[in-house]
Amino acid sequence: MRVLIVEDEKRLAASLAAGLTAEGFAVDAVHTGTDGLHRAIENDYDLIILDIMLPGMNGYRVCSALRAAGDETPVLMLTAKDGEYDEAEGLDTGADDYLTKPFSYVVLLARVRALMRRRGGSGPSPRLRVGDLEIDRVSRRVTRADREVALTAKEYGVLEHLASRSGEVLSKAEILEHGWDFAYDGDPNIVEVYISALRRKIGPGLIHTVRGAGYRMAP
Repeated sequence: MRVLIVEDEKRLAASLAAGLTAEGFAVDAVHTGTDGLHRAIENDYDLIILDIMLPGMNGYRVCSALRAAGDETPVLMLTAKDGEYDEAEGLDTGADDYLTKPFSYVVLLARVRALMRRRGGSGPSPRLRVGDLEIDRVSRRVTRADREVALTAKEYGVLEHLASRSGEVLSKAEILEHGWDFAYDGDPNIVEVYISALRRKIGPGLIHTVRGAGYRMAP
């Protein structure tokens, strides 16, 4: 899952990015509304965490512009303000949820996961199944043939993305774009390392190499 944080408090943005990265999300962070709008338009995100009070362009305007452009990416708004009017205005501009500073990181993470589950109207299923492999997206628990599989946060992120697109061929570039942040400029063959690790941990017969094209997950 790929998340964009638009927050002008750089320490808070860095803290949120570090926490979400540790949970397996790929995170980009920018510090002005203008940069946030540009990044959101140019890239595909699963969620945007958007502060309201931003230099250049406030969060209300960023959210309104995205919705006017047909972008339905879930938006979680953050603000230091507190009041019904601010919340109503944020939701009226198209935000999906609202969190007032200061907030608990545990609460933010719960809101993030809830929005991820709700994405796409009724939202994706909280469980993914590919053959005898099952992924619980709420607890982030992975089992195969009822045997629990221990994965790192990044391994889980790659596996979840493959499973959510079961039957489709995903290129290394697509997997990198979804699972690594915008600043990553390392070797794209890192994807091969994670695919090998996943095959070793979950066992054979699920992740298939499509020569010259990428990988497909199917029973």
